[in-house]
Amino acid sequence: MYRSRLVNDLSDITLDYVSSINDDSEIALYDILGSQAHVLMLYENKIITKNDVKKILYSLEELKNEKFDTLSSAEDIHELIETLVIKKAGMVSGGKMHTARSRNDQVVLDIRMKIRDDINILCNCLLDTIEAFVSLAKNHQKTIMPLYTHLQQAQVGVFSHYLIAHADVLFRDLDRLYTTFVHVNESPLGAGPVGGTSIPIDRHSTASMLGFDGIVENSLDATSSRDFVAEYVSMIAILMTNLSKIAEDFVIWSTSEFSFIELADEFTSPSSVMPQKKNPDILELTRGKTAEIIGNLTAILTTIKGLASGYGRDLQQIKSSIWSTSKISISALLIIKSILLTLRVNEKQMKKATESSYLIALDIAENLVKKGIPFRTTHKIAGSLVQIAHESKKPLNKINIEEISKVIKGTKIEPKLIQSIIQNTTITSSLKERKSFGSSGYEEQKRMINDRIKKINSYRITTTKRQNDIIKAFENLSNKVQFIIK
Repeated sequence: MYRSRLVNDLSDITLDYVSSINDDSEIALYDILGSQAHVLMLYENKIITKNDVKKILYSLEELKNEKFDTLSSAEDIHELIETLVIKKAGMVSGGKMHTARSRNDQVVLDIRMKIRDDINILCNCLLDTIEAFVSLAKNHQKTIMPLYTHLQQAQVGVFSHYLIAHADVLFRDLDRLYTTFVHVNESPLGAGPVGGTSIPIDRHSTASMLGFDGIVENSLDATSSRDFVAEYVSMIAILMTNLSKIAEDFVIWSTSEFSFIELADEFTSPSSVMPQKKNPDILELTRGKTAEIIGNLTAILTTIKGLASGYGRDLQQIKSSIWSTSKISISALLIIKSILLTLRVNEKQMKKATESSYLIALDIAENLVKKGIPFRTTHKIAGSLVQIAHESKKPLNKINIEEISKVIKGTKIEPKLIQSIIQNTTITSSLKERKSFGSSGYEEQKRMINDRIKKINSYRITTTKRQNDIIKAFENLSNKVQFIIK
């Protein structure tokens, strides 16, 4: 339909090569809504007649319920929808639908509308997942476990502290997506191919009808820039990397060697030959799908980095990467939330692992610091005590006075002081005395959990408002359409 200058149609092979129809099903409804807003604006500005707008709007309404033919000769959904409108409304009226716009501003409009909806879905999924982390943390404020550095046991902690840490990471993912929404929610419609139009349209009117907060002002920027896409997929790549880290922890902790947690049956898979196996395949796939999204980001950045200013057909190829990224990340969040809600925590095994090591060494050193001894000295003393306990295969509190005396030989420190501190320092006392803001101490857990609950509620209010603003805009658009076609 668009090949006005060209004599010959595309061959079947060429059409198959250039067509994006299969990818465009994700944006078909957005294209219809955008077309409705556009023709309403044309009518309100006396660019087309009431008879024209009525026929076009009626045809577009009918297309909302139509299943589009992916074997069509159209190159994309925009051409296909326009062809069907002309077929239904006739060329005299239907042929006016594309007045003062281009496929270039059309496609980026649809992409922006799709991404902003996906951001709102993701924000809600993130809030649900964060809430699952915080809810589980609330039940495990006293569940003792080792905290790790270098995958080596480092300090005494509680499971709630671990869970809150990941809730906070996801809050930052939420913040990033929340900000990205602002950059996405601007309308490019009416920018034309790259340089605008001589027809007196009202771009602000269509932006308002479609629920945008504003417009992408510069017409060249509006049609050719895809930095907002790269930003969106970048934020998702970071989010998925964070989910992959959680998945890795849970894979390790669900092994027989750790046995800290057990996944519900519905999130595991058996072996085809080994009947005893309960494999964490769902979590492993989260790691694998993270790699896929990083690949999507690389594909998008590689595409846009090589383009001159102005629209290039290369941009067509990034659409499938966007849809894939949204689908995978939404599913991943739903999976992680469900795993958390059904997770079985082996509190005894976590505590046993904590008690079998020397995690109170730092606490012993710090208790000596409170007696006025320099930390570097107490660090050396605690390290030497751990070495003695390790070599003699006994806990720290079983070290005798003679062994302590050898460690502090040449100092003025009393052996009985150290013995008393060793005897009175336990994993429980460690958690009771941990007072620093944001620490894994008992008192801080309650404060942090209450703070996160308030933060979740605050985000839910603002995220719901964003969704409702778009819904209201579409309701108003629908009312306008119905008023004219009746």
